[in-house]
Amino acid sequence: MSYEALTVRPVTPRIGAEVFGVDLTRPLSNRQTEELKNALADHLVLFFRDQPIDHESHKTLGRSFGELAIHSGVSGLPEHPEIVAIHADANSKYVAGENWHSDLTCNAEPPMGSILYLHTAPDYGGDTLFSSMYAAYEALSPRMKAYLEGLTAVHDGDHVYKPLFPDVDRKYPCSTHPVVRTHPVTGRKLIFVNSSYTTRIVEVPKEESNAILAFLYDHVKNPNFQVRFRWKPHSIAFWDNRCTQHLATWDYFPQTRSGYRVTVAGDKPF
Repeated sequence: MSYEALTVRPVTPRIGAEVFGVDLTRPLSNRQTEELKNALADHLVLFFRDQPIDHESHKTLGRSFGELAIHSGVSGLPEHPEIVAIHADANSKYVAGENWHSDLTCNAEPPMGSILYLHTAPDYGGDTLFSSMYAAYEALSPRMKAYLEGLTAVHDGDHVYKPLFPDVDRKYPCSTHPVVRTHPVTGRKLIFVNSSYTTRIVEVPKEESNAILAFLYDHVKNPNFQVRFRWKPHSIAFWDNRCTQHLATWDYFPQTRSGYRVTVAGDKPF
C-alpha cells in the first residue's frame, strides 16, 4: 500500500512497521488517521520514535481510532481514568504482561487496540515481543483448522487479577469467545486464545481442552510469527489487540521502565 501523509517501513514480512513523518503530540489530520488505520491493518503493530506526548495528547490519539475503554482489571490515573500507568523499577516485585497474551480478552468486547507510550526506558533490555495470530492460524494444518472451527473458549480475569490485588473484593469479567476469530476489518481468520486469560475450551472434555490449548500456547511462540521492539525514551507502540499477542520482557531489573497506556474499545468477537 502507498502512503502520502506517512512513511511506513515494515520491520518483518509478517508483523510490525515503523512509522515516520507524523507528530503524535498534535491532533491527526483525516488523511493521517486513515493511513494509520490502513497501516495497522497491514502490519498489526506500529512503532513511533521521539513522541513526547502528554496525557491529553495520548487520549486524543486514542480517540482518533475509537472510544477509549476503561481497564477492567487495573485502575487508571485519578484524573485520567482512561490511562493506565505502566511502571517497573528496583522496588517492583512483578511486572505486567510477562506472559503471552492479548489484552483483556476476559471482556465481553475485548479491546480493539492499545497505545503504549514509554517516557523512560532501560539503557538495554525491556523489549516487547509481538506475535501475529494470522500467521499462527495460517501455519496450522488443514485438519487442525477444521477441528478448531466452531469451538469456543472461556476467558477469565479472576485468576489474572485476584492474585495481584488480594485485598480488592470484586468479580472480574469472564467471557466466552471463538477459538478462531474473524477480524472485523480484514476478514482474515486468526487464533484467539491466550495463556493469560483462556481457561478451557467449552465443547470438549477438560483433558482434551488442556492438550489443545497447550499446543496452541506453544505454537504462537514461533519466532517466525514475531517482531521485537526495542524501546527508547518517548517511543510509542500501537498494536491491534484483535490479531496479535504480546509479551513484555523483564530482563532489565533494577533499571526503570515507565510510561502510560490507553486502550481503544473493541467489539464482540465472531
